[in-house]
Amino acid sequence: MSTAPRPTLADVARLSGLSKTAVSLILNDRPSRLSEDAVERVRTAAAQLGYKPNPAAQSLRSGKTRSIGFISDQVTITRFASAMVRGTLRAAKELDHTVLIAETGDDPTQLAAAFDELIDRRVDGVIVGLMAARMVDVPAAPRGIPVVIVNGRTPDDLPSVLPDEYTAGHAMASVLLDAGHTRVGFVGDIPHVAGDPRRSVTIARRLDGMRDAFAERGIAGPVEVVLENWTTADGFVQSQRMLDAHPDLTAIIAATDGVAFGIYQALSERDLRIPADISIVSFDDEDLASLVRPGLTTARLPYEQMARVGVEMLLGERDLAHELLPMPVIVRDSVRDLR
Repeated sequence: MSTAPRPTLADVARLSGLSKTAVSLILNDRPSRLSEDAVERVRTAAAQLGYKPNPAAQSLRSGKTRSIGFISDQVTITRFASAMVRGTLRAAKELDHTVLIAETGDDPTQLAAAFDELIDRRVDGVIVGLMAARMVDVPAAPRGIPVVIVNGRTPDDLPSVLPDEYTAGHAMASVLLDAGHTRVGFVGDIPHVAGDPRRSVTIARRLDGMRDAFAERGIAGPVEVVLENWTTADGFVQSQRMLDAHPDLTAIIAATDGVAFGIYQALSERDLRIPADISIVSFDDEDLASLVRPGLTTARLPYEQMARVGVEMLLGERDLAHELLPMPVIVRDSVRDLR
């Protein structure tokens, strides 16, 4: 079945009674001395014909492709961080750009190759989005091609967007302190990660905020246990050991929701009720945090919002800078008020 030919600039010019030059000026929002009547005639003709500018021709004229690159390590295959991809796509669409996506795993050679491929395709800028907020090396981009790191930093201090982990750590500790809890445990100190920017540039800040909240009130800091990994299994085992040594704890801060789910299991095995016997707070706001019973009070990692800000920075809607975004406290039913 044949299809009608795509309307051209010349078709709009004939229908509106104006020259192709005048039509081009109006449809590309370029300054001109054309009358309001001429502008209305051109836009009406374009709408009647269903005319849409040719992206390739626009690119040749402007030197812009209206496309951006998004490179991730493992964001697109990670359930709760897929919000970063969603935020990138939505923000780009709102700003009339398409997105080319590449995934590299943890292989720095793949990151460099993906970066070069996107530059070869003449994207207008590149977002590098990371699963874990860490230091990453990014190849140098040609002059005029901005690069923004979402959920990470670079040694050469490229513009970045990160969660405000210090404020989140302070806030989650304060949730418990405000509820009258003074005997608190923390499951998740992980020194080999917190002290290594190649593993994390934010976790140390999260822990600092938590500890400072206790110090500001003159209350002894939480009892802490070290984990090898932030897994549900480690949360289960280490919370058991902590409760054996400190049975008087009334609340626990988990380093992540995954760790918190392990603590839920450990408390269930001991017939301890949440929050009647012990309160729990955490960080991340994974999907399961709203599904466990009772629902888990946690600080949400703002993946979608970080991506949006990154795109806006990339496309000139915000200054290229270092942005810290709030981690909203999602209050559910896992904290008992002791006051």
